[in-house]
Amino acid sequence: MKKPKRASPAKARKGRNISARRSKAVSSRAAKPALRSVPAADDKAIIRGLRSKLKAALLRISELEAAADTDFLLGIPNRRGFERELVRAIAYMKRYRASGALVVLDVDRLKPINDSFGHAAGDEVLKAIVATLTRQVRASDVVGRLGGDEFALLLWNISETDAKAKAAALEQAIDELSFVFRSQHVTAGASAGVALLGPHSAAGRALEEADAAMYVRKAHRRHEPRIRLVGSER
Repeated sequence: MKKPKRASPAKARKGRNISARRSKAVSSRAAKPALRSVPAADDKAIIRGLRSKLKAALLRISELEAAADTDFLLGIPNRRGFERELVRAIAYMKRYRASGALVVLDVDRLKPINDSFGHAAGDEVLKAIVATLTRQVRASDVVGRLGGDEFALLLWNISETDAKAKAAALEQAIDELSFVFRSQHVTAGASAGVALLGPHSAAGRALEEADAAMYVRKAHRRHEPRIRLVGSER
């Protein structure tokens, strides 16, 4: 029977070193404290808090975007907001072959009212005009302020004949508005221009066409009085 071979001194030392390292590693792992896990209830509370903050942030972003698109005095879309609506409308018309019309309306000689009675009087006139325009159109239509005394209306599904008739009706409705400032009766008129909208329209071009038509109309109305100041008492 053969005797087992004895390991050489070098191999014996190597084996002892490996065994020592393994023992040290095991001791180190045993001595290292386990990481404390966050309870599930705490996780849910953190998630709820983050969701609440995200909801508040999104709401604030929506409010800021709405404010950036809204005229602060009149509560209707400003030029930025109206142009955004116009671009969306034309995109819809291109996709679904729909149609509409754009009306640009300028309040005739609002400056004399501001100069004679102050900007508070001019603001009152503008608010009354917006209320009149809103009553004259459908809920699906859009009334916006392009700036100063210039307004724009986006009218859905309307023919050229009906659009021009609507523009004339808007002029008449504003012509019939009457105000009293410092015991004087004041009236102001408006001139309106029309551009048709359809699948081949472009927002910028449509605004230019309606604006040009409005100035032609304004030239035709120059002989008509836009503001009358009459003493209420003799």
